[in-house]
Amino acid sequence: FLPRKFKIAVTGAEKDRAAIQVHDIGLQLKKNEAGELGFAVYVGGGQGRTPLIAKKINDFLPEADLLTYITAIVRVYNLHGRRDNKYKARIKILVHETGVEELTRQVEAEFAEIRDSELKLPEGDIRAIETYFAPPALTDRPDGWEALARAQKADPAFASWVKQNVQPHRHPDYGTVTISLKPIGGTPGDASDAQMDLVADLAERYAFDEIRVSHEQNLILPHVARGDLYPLYQALEKAGLATANSNLITDMIACPGLDYCALANARSIPVAQEISTRFGSLERQQEIGELKIKISGCINACGHHHVGHIGLLGVEKKGAELYQITLGGSGDENSSIGEIIGRGFEPEKVTDAVETIVDTYLGLRLDPKETFLEAYRRVGPKPFKDALYGNASAEAA
Repeated sequence: FLPRKFKIAVTGAEKDRAAIQVHDIGLQLKKNEAGELGFAVYVGGGQGRTPLIAKKINDFLPEADLLTYITAIVRVYNLHGRRDNKYKARIKILVHETGVEELTRQVEAEFAEIRDSELKLPEGDIRAIETYFAPPALTDRPDGWEALARAQKADPAFASWVKQNVQPHRHPDYGTVTISLKPIGGTPGDASDAQMDLVADLAERYAFDEIRVSHEQNLILPHVARGDLYPLYQALEKAGLATANSNLITDMIACPGLDYCALANARSIPVAQEISTRFGSLERQQEIGELKIKISGCINACGHHHVGHIGLLGVEKKGAELYQITLGGSGDENSSIGEIIGRGFEPEKVTDAVETIVDTYLGLRLDPKETFLEAYRRVGPKPFKDALYGNASAEAA
């Protein structure tokens, strides 16, 4: 039997963009000193009502053993996982109650029994799948650098978009473009049918027919020549898809919330829209720097509030909507669960509370290069609690 929920996340780089440490099984592709491909294996992460960070149980698992090793993990869960309580029928609970050392021993014992079995990833199937994801044949486009420089000089808004939404590519003549689905004051992660049709056309024209969806609920064009960035930007800008806010405070994740979801205790979208409007100035966003706000309308944590630098959780108390704030969460390679900062805030006070948190950070950071998360980890919650609550009681809602 599988656990009640069973989620696997995979990242292919040292920088974790898939939040692998808050999944039941997290896999990080890596190479050993001999250049052989393998995986670091994490188990027991999750969010929801019991947020836990996964534990690493194998630093390097050879590629050929992946299916066998995951099977061993599931076997251990099947033998010892909780069946008496549906909320505890998760791998993360087994890891927490068993301990990582004992669980690792059990997994390795099961793995030893089946390692030499026929339970392997078929080499032919792997190679066949690889053909669908083969990188495009990128031609050199050195002329693009001059065209890009001219366009950036002539159009400051485009220059800001390149700075914020275009990342370096392995090929120097190309960039990786984030198409933000977080317009200022809009619904985070939303796109219309017309916008999606346009993105498909632009991917065909400028990005080798490839579109990816990011963990942050944005769209990615992985391979765009630098010389094509300006016409791409112009087309996106006309469609309202050129917001230059990737990784900034308005690049929020929010679940549908009470407006759409029967499980929610509070609304998520209106809160996100109000925060986005309050911090809509690009100059102000860039002054703040990297800051991830994540909003969930209930304890199921579909908005990943537990791993937001600032997390907002909608709760219900005596028939009223409140928002509990957590600080210091992170879903990257140095994952952490945010700390509840105190009692919840009414909907009309949430944005003011977020602004107080941001202003407190700006006042205590060592320099503009120190991010919100770095500053929080340095000073802890006290300055933020003092700014939010003063001498008043700050019991959690």
